[in-house]
Amino acid sequence: MTETRLRTFVALADTGSVREAARRLYVTESAVSAAVAALTRDLGVPLVRREGRGLRLTAAGAAYAGYARRVLGLLEEGRAAARGAADPGRGTLRLAAVTTAADQLLPELLASFRSRWPDVELTLEVGPRRQVWSSLAAHGADLVLAGRPPAGIAATVLARRPNELVVVGAPALADGFALDDTPWVMREPGSGTRATADAYLAEREASPPRLVLGSNGAVIAGAAAGLGVALVSRDAVGAELETGRLVVIDAPGMPLDRPWHAVAGAAPSATTLLFVRHLLDAPGWSAPHAQGPDAEGPDAEGPDAEGPRSEGPDDGSARGGRG
Repeated sequence: MTETRLRTFVALADTGSVREAARRLYVTESAVSAAVAALTRDLGVPLVRREGRGLRLTAAGAAYAGYARRVLGLLEEGRAAARGAADPGRGTLRLAAVTTAADQLLPELLASFRSRWPDVELTLEVGPRRQVWSSLAAHGADLVLAGRPPAGIAATVLARRPNELVVVGAPALADGFALDDTPWVMREPGSGTRATADAYLAEREASPPRLVLGSNGAVIAGAAAGLGVALVSRDAVGAELETGRLVVIDAPGMPLDRPWHAVAGAAPSATTLLFVRHLLDAPGWSAPHAQGPDAEGPDAEGPDAEGPRSEGPDDGSARGGRG
């Protein structure tokens, strides 16, 4: 059982196709088939079965794929730890961020970090809440930028930043705002912002018309165009508020506090801590102990804990989903 076989099997599990797995790994299709066959012999149980023109994992294969991903993640984590311990400024850092955090927080942070530490090997994964927390749990990410981490994963909150959610709309729409009647523009299902907005409306037994748009930028543009009001991070609409294209609406129960979190696993690498120190020098970020009792760890209860009020906009803070 080799690392190559594990990587090949995971690629096959992800793509459901020998051809796509070979393309991802830059190997031949016969090499993929041979590696999976060898792994099957090692384990003594079938891992895949034919389904139409593709392949589907068997129950054994689905169970094994999760372990294979964690093993590969641990290997990468070990390499990162070793390289970082030898020289943090030449180590590796695997960042994962929910979409809103990637849009709002990371561009300037990454540019300034790159300028200061150009030899750090940096990768970034952007995805919905469930994806980034799964990456951390499977040792596929060294640091996650999102809302509060869900219970049940080994997580260490290393920094926090305030994040205020507000309802915004075009001035003409804001004048006649009614919770039950004014349309809302929203992210797609699975987004944390969407889940927070849905939960907010459900708590108030409000059922306004909803228009689903595909990104934070589209939601903000749609709100500015008068398509509806939107629940967004105040940071994301600073320019629109300044120019008057959008105004903050005095909706009941607003604003919502959904702070951003920088979260690592149980043993952050030296290079991860190098980035966190850089983060803490940036405006708004502070160490968890400076935030009070609600900044403890993933198991603490509170308004931004996992569940009904878990994370922030696309940060992973909403009830339910994330994105």
